[in-house]
Amino acid sequence: MKEYLKKYFILRRHEGKIVLKKMKQSKACYLFLAPYAILFTVFYILPVCSSIFFSFTDYNILEPPKFVGIKNYISLILQDDIFLTSIKNTFLIAVITGPLGYIASFIFAWLINELPRWIRTIAIIIFYAPSIAGNVYVIFSVFFRGDAYGYVNALLIDMGIINAPILWFTNPDYMLPICMAVILWMSLGTGFLSFVAGLQGVDNSQFEAGYMDGVKNRWQELWYITLPNMKPMLMFGAVMAITQAFGVCDVTMALCGYPSTDYAARTVVTHLFDYGFTRFEMGYASAIATLLFLIMILCNKAIQSLLRRVGT
Repeated sequence: MKEYLKKYFILRRHEGKIVLKKMKQSKACYLFLAPYAILFTVFYILPVCSSIFFSFTDYNILEPPKFVGIKNYISLILQDDIFLTSIKNTFLIAVITGPLGYIASFIFAWLINELPRWIRTIAIIIFYAPSIAGNVYVIFSVFFRGDAYGYVNALLIDMGIINAPILWFTNPDYMLPICMAVILWMSLGTGFLSFVAGLQGVDNSQFEAGYMDGVKNRWQELWYITLPNMKPMLMFGAVMAITQAFGVCDVTMALCGYPSTDYAARTVVTHLFDYGFTRFEMGYASAIATLLFLIMILCNKAIQSLLRRVGT
């Protein structure tokens, strides 16, 4: 056993020397990478690490943090009923809008890719516009106004379906479905553009070779040629879909208020916003952020494992 460990450490030391030698030979490359690496470390790595640290403390910004162990996590899971409601709402939004938005983005990108170039450019702008418009959900707030002047209420009253206007954004039965519709409409964003770019990058000679090898229709062409060539874009789109689905906050707060009626539109990020920026309980808010971070990583890993099987 001792001889084995000795050989192992000798081998690792030798590999370390080789890595250091290669790093010295590539000084210029590391210098070019340094600005991004420094910014990424300062604005991404350090905030995540500090959030994990503060999640084990009682910290209110004004006083030094006090270590409390896993008390924040116990309170979240066993005592905070509103957090459990926000978890349920967030998972509902993620399960419904995430896959639907992801699939719709790919289908629209696939269909648009078949159009002539100038029509394709206009269609891409039309489909991508809602995701970059700042207050696009204001349109829905006009359509679903809680009085008879709202377009939806006026239409339903004229058709005789309802007798009195429905308070869409204060009635817990309607709040979350309407928010899901808005989120789904806004989900055609960066993932959609990556799918369009991926479809444009597939070599046409592969389709010709595929038909010579037995590909008989467009569905086989999609499964055996298009999707395997788009795995990086599919991965990127999945990450963006997961991030957007679990990071919902602005839409529900703008449409349903803050807090919403009976917390029917409460999400994890809204709960985080409440404790972090309203109550300034940074330790508790950091625990919420850490749990959300872990959930997103697990979901991301699960989606990536499924996408690796595409075309195999």
